[in-house]
Amino acid sequence: MLFVLVSAFAIWALCFGFRVAHRGYWTLFGSFPVSVFLFSLVLPPEGGRLILAARETLIPWLVVFGVVTIIWGYRWMLRRLRTQAVVKEEAAAIDAPLFSETELNRYARHIVMREMGGAGQKALKEAKVLVVGAGGLGSPVLQYLAAAGVGTIGVIDDDVVDNANLQRQVIHRDDDIGTAKVFSAQAAMIAQNPFVDVRPYQRRLTDDIAAELIAEYDLVLDGCDNFETRYLVNKVCVQTQTPLISGALTQWEGQLSVFDPAKGAPCYQCIFPQAPAPELAPSCSEAGVIGPLPGVVGSMMAIEAIKVITGAGAPLRGEMVIYDGLYGESRKITLERRADCPICSKSE
Repeated sequence: MLFVLVSAFAIWALCFGFRVAHRGYWTLFGSFPVSVFLFSLVLPPEGGRLILAARETLIPWLVVFGVVTIIWGYRWMLRRLRTQAVVKEEAAAIDAPLFSETELNRYARHIVMREMGGAGQKALKEAKVLVVGAGGLGSPVLQYLAAAGVGTIGVIDDDVVDNANLQRQVIHRDDDIGTAKVFSAQAAMIAQNPFVDVRPYQRRLTDDIAAELIAEYDLVLDGCDNFETRYLVNKVCVQTQTPLISGALTQWEGQLSVFDPAKGAPCYQCIFPQAPAPELAPSCSEAGVIGPLPGVVGSMMAIEAIKVITGAGAPLRGEMVIYDGLYGESRKITLERRADCPICSKSE
């Protein structure tokens, strides 16, 4: 019996050393001595001293088998109780009047995720998110936030849909040419998910309305195409302690970060103290931009928004992801606050 137990532990050690799955090595470890005992009962006595020894120590074998069975049963019961507790917790997290049966089915792929669950989907439903710009970055951001079930989505933009937009601004259609982007985007979002509330603001974000508007929202995503608006959004977000997710594009390259000084991260102006010269940062119409790039970066911004809202994972606070579509490379750099930042250093 000692030989069998030593052999079983040797199998367990090998499995552990080769990083066999947790369930796999415990199965092998527990089944080996049981298998030896069962074979000893089936095979004739001429089978060898190992079989004879097993038969002569029947009671200890039964004890071992019983102990293994009790341990396995106890672990199985614990797992079952934990599963039931999680199910009850998720069921309690979803307020029945808040979600219709159709919505529960629609968001089922979110709800079954450990990092999301019912509580995360409820947080999305109750969230209010403002998207600045309904262009290249705004298109995928708005589409995915609406599809994900963000309850209230504001979109502000003073532009109209142009034929030249349709190569990359996929929320708009050919029939929308000449229509205000915010209304075109609203129609597409409602068609995608009628359970969200879309608030369109057909105007430019200016100093006289920015503070009042941003104060109504829990999170801001900035995909605008000019530095004046970027600095304004950043300033107001710092003042209102609203997290800001900002993305930018040029040609084949895009970048994004979560600027949230209230959580110790730098603000936008910490990283970009002043706007670059026009010749160093040409617009998309001047430098061009590959069509799918806004979809890649905008989708990443939407993921960051979901993480910030639900508390899942690690949002890009104090970090920036830079994506190079031409060479298929991504890199992440660390960002630090500036003690002399004129925006966020005064807020503390």
